[in-house]
Amino acid sequence: MSKRVYIESYGCQMNVSDSEVVASILAKDGYTSVNSAEEADLVLLNTCSIREKAEYTVLQRINEMNNLKARNTGLKVGVLGCMAERMREDLLEKKKVVDLVVGPDAYRSLPELLDKVGTGQKAVNVLLSREETYGEIIPVRMDTNGVSAFVTIMRGCDNMCAFCVVPFTRGRERSRDAHSIVGECQDLVTKGYKEVTLLGQNVDSYKWRDQRAKETAQVVDFADLLEMVAVACPDLRIRYSTSHPKDMTDKVLKVMARYDNICKYIHLPVQSGSTAVLQRMNRGYTREWYLERMASIRRHMPDCAISTDIIAGFSGETEEDHQQTLSIISEVGYDMAFMFKYSERPKTLAARKYPDDVPEEVKGRRLQEIIDTQREASRKRLSTYVGRTFDVLIEGVSKRSTEHMYGRSSQNSIVIVPRTNRGEELEPGMFVRVTIHGSTAGSLKGEPVGPVEEAMLNA
Repeated sequence: MSKRVYIESYGCQMNVSDSEVVASILAKDGYTSVNSAEEADLVLLNTCSIREKAEYTVLQRINEMNNLKARNTGLKVGVLGCMAERMREDLLEKKKVVDLVVGPDAYRSLPELLDKVGTGQKAVNVLLSREETYGEIIPVRMDTNGVSAFVTIMRGCDNMCAFCVVPFTRGRERSRDAHSIVGECQDLVTKGYKEVTLLGQNVDSYKWRDQRAKETAQVVDFADLLEMVAVACPDLRIRYSTSHPKDMTDKVLKVMARYDNICKYIHLPVQSGSTAVLQRMNRGYTREWYLERMASIRRHMPDCAISTDIIAGFSGETEEDHQQTLSIISEVGYDMAFMFKYSERPKTLAARKYPDDVPEEVKGRRLQEIIDTQREASRKRLSTYVGRTFDVLIEGVSKRSTEHMYGRSSQNSIVIVPRTNRGEELEPGMFVRVTIHGSTAGSLKGEPVGPVEEAMLNA
């Protein structure tokens, strides 16, 4: 009998990539991926612990599995990822619907754990590893457009940011074999993919020692890896996420500027514009350091787009601190930002050392002010693209109109274009030169110019 698995991913792009690794491991064990929980014999929820709201969403979904299990008595439910690592006892004891709990470094053990579940037992493996990278596993691509894919280059994080639970749920940093990364990217090209995003909790700290060069024991850093992929896959657009301000080097910026197929876009989380708050956050840089990194990016790539993460209401944040965050948004001029209220997470330095002392209503008000300020910054930034021409990778049909397609520029801006270009239907995976004629705070509108080229990668 065939075995059917449905995997839901929550949270970051890393979880999406992990789900593809899980699908690959289970495929070798006879499982076929299906598109809904109702079709499955096994439902796996790949979870996120970065914020309380993310965990609440998953807990609600687990409760919904009770009803599904009532209709399908053979259904098994498993929780994977960061929540599995952080809440293993609660998930097994309080959520009776859960049969299986597996941490981010234990996915290879899934077939054995599922055999145990098949005998009516609960199964758990949340051991963290200092070596596991899943480097040789070719993921089962679970995306829907067949255009863009994720490739994980490293796992874990050594930065002990006061607010972050990732070091406790994903363990220490370890970098994947650079040659296996290049090989996976080349495999994507052969399968027709046009874009890859290289993933890590902090890609700038990527370091892999090439043991094949025993005389020199050459160390490959992130700039070296970027160049290796760019040279090996000249027809593949390359993005990466996430960077850390304290680790981003000019060497990386020079490589980005050198190769047209490396997108001119950097996600560089600032978290706060106040040096005092950054120190309590244990971020390892000051406001001045961050702004110097911004200046260096602009020197090397004047057209580079920048996005960020911002936390409102961290422990001890004053109104002056908050105003400094608003001012850095305006000063940098981010294209886009992910903005959140501070959510205290168990085991973190902040939970142990600092009181969560900013009232919720103040957090909410500050967050709204951050959102409003960023919305205006986005509007201004995207308006500067009007009248210019960009190469856009078409990804799919616009959600608002079937007569339009959407794609992204090198700067990661969403671009809406008519579905038909000079009598030719645009399709996902095509590159098209687009002249921008309109903008909002969130997207651009444009018209294709000239013939559609399917392998054009000018920055």
